[in-house]
Amino acid sequence: MGQFTPEDIYGQMKSGSDLKERLVEQALAEGFVACRVCRPWDVPQVSERLEAFLRSGYHGQMGWMAERSHWRGDPAALWPDARSVIMLAESYTPEHDPKEVLAHSELGAISVYAQNKDYHDLVKKRLKRLARWLIAEAGGEVKVFVDTAPVPEKALGQAAGLGWQGKHTNLVSQEWGNWAFLGSVFTTLDLPVDAADTDHCGSCRACLEACPTDAFPAPYQLDARRCISYLTIEHKGPIDEELRGKLGNRIYGCDDCLAACPWNKFAVAASDMRYAAREELKAPPLADLAVLDDTAFRAMFSGSPIKRIGRNRFVRNVLYAIGNSAQADLRRVAQGLTADPDPAVADAARWAVARLS
Repeated sequence: MGQFTPEDIYGQMKSGSDLKERLVEQALAEGFVACRVCRPWDVPQVSERLEAFLRSGYHGQMGWMAERSHWRGDPAALWPDARSVIMLAESYTPEHDPKEVLAHSELGAISVYAQNKDYHDLVKKRLKRLARWLIAEAGGEVKVFVDTAPVPEKALGQAAGLGWQGKHTNLVSQEWGNWAFLGSVFTTLDLPVDAADTDHCGSCRACLEACPTDAFPAPYQLDARRCISYLTIEHKGPIDEELRGKLGNRIYGCDDCLAACPWNKFAVAASDMRYAAREELKAPPLADLAVLDDTAFRAMFSGSPIKRIGRNRFVRNVLYAIGNSAQADLRRVAQGLTADPDPAVADAARWAVARLS
């Protein structure tokens, strides 16, 4: 077998570089705001950090994090044949100020990302189109992931140079702030990698101080058990009374730490209009949401990520918001749900009635 000449090696490197450039161009054409590449094994720190997170019990009821920690802690173990991870960011920057609704206690605050179509579906379709393009151009095998598999996307995003994990643990970029969904394409192709990004938070504590429930035990650490996004979406059953009053009128998720980040001055507008808020979800009246039955709930949130938590958990959240509203006229609405078949809803209704009495 003949030996590789320097010209052969240079030709292979140039070919890989050309493919990478075209890949980035294709990703941007698909609507992503950034595309970078790293290796699956470029995040050795993840396993130790995940272990400490689980050991502290910060994952709360999210048992799946512990069950699949061997994959989440080591992306190379998820698919051993993968040689490269293509990390992509897609902007969902809101056109309105998500904090405005917090001043109107009779209205519900829904996290920006959930005010229209489910991002899992939209991002995954883009990832699949990009993956098909890559296969057509260069062959190889691919797997695509967007938030539904045990992939440490934020750590991989930093390793690939998309941005860095800020003190609120979300990915932040000097180019597009922190309003972005992350997706990944694992491939058996050996693509040129990008340099990892470094931390640019400095002495800023804006995101930490913005948290209504003090969910950050320290910078870069999140106790999900106190996080409003976790409490309103993942937590099943009644929420601790100590935390209910701190939810305010947030009924699905929370944007406070994201909205506080100064790097959002570089935020990029969302390229897909399906991320633009549905008017009826920007600031919906709590009175209307509380009376939704299962059929009406499913109809209202068809195609929305909110549908996943079901009517009972959603109405439970709405009743906590009603209890925090100081709106005496909402007492009657809560009173009508004190005998709801779901124990958590009935408990939330009684709590709201007591608060408004």
